[in-house]
Amino acid sequence: MQYQDLTQQWPAFSKAILAFSHTLGLLEQSNLKTDALWCDHVALRVNDIATAESLLAEFTQRGQVISDSIINGRPIYIIVLDEPLTLGDWQIDCVELPFPAKHYPQQGWEHIELVLPGNATNMAELELALRLINPDIDALLANDGSIKIKRSAPQVEGETLANPTIAFKQGDICIKVHSEGIKAVVASESTA
Repeated sequence: MQYQDLTQQWPAFSKAILAFSHTLGLLEQSNLKTDALWCDHVALRVNDIATAESLLAEFTQRGQVISDSIINGRPIYIIVLDEPLTLGDWQIDCVELPFPAKHYPQQGWEHIELVLPGNATNMAELELALRLINPDIDALLANDGSIKIKRSAPQVEGETLANPTIAFKQGDICIKVHSEGIKAVVASESTA
């Protein structure tokens, strides 16, 4: 897999992720004129170190690495792109490139992360912020067994910002929501 492959995958990934955002009732709440909801970054999945290293080299020609933290025993790079990717009305300027920890069913674009307003510092606050965005989310999830949910609070050593996260997965597509943008989280690592 090379950068060119990701470019070719982007239209299909974009279409699928925007449809899933719509299903979750999140897309309608994004508005560039408000802080209702915004797309923070997009993440990749790769199955071998050689592919990850090759993609890292290609991304560093198109942006700047702002973080190379070890999370759950593996390096995860955050790259700020010189030219953002377009996803619907969103301009995404950060890419998350984790080195492989396991074999994934597919390689390439895997998920986006959305930032909810409210600066939630724990899961209860994040769930409340999500319900403010879509009051019908609980009923939707109860009626659609194809959507899997995972709650977590990933943290890098030295990170000072709480980062509760809810991931929604349907098939090969995943959307994560959290309360802080990746740039703020990375900045909190350096001020710790």
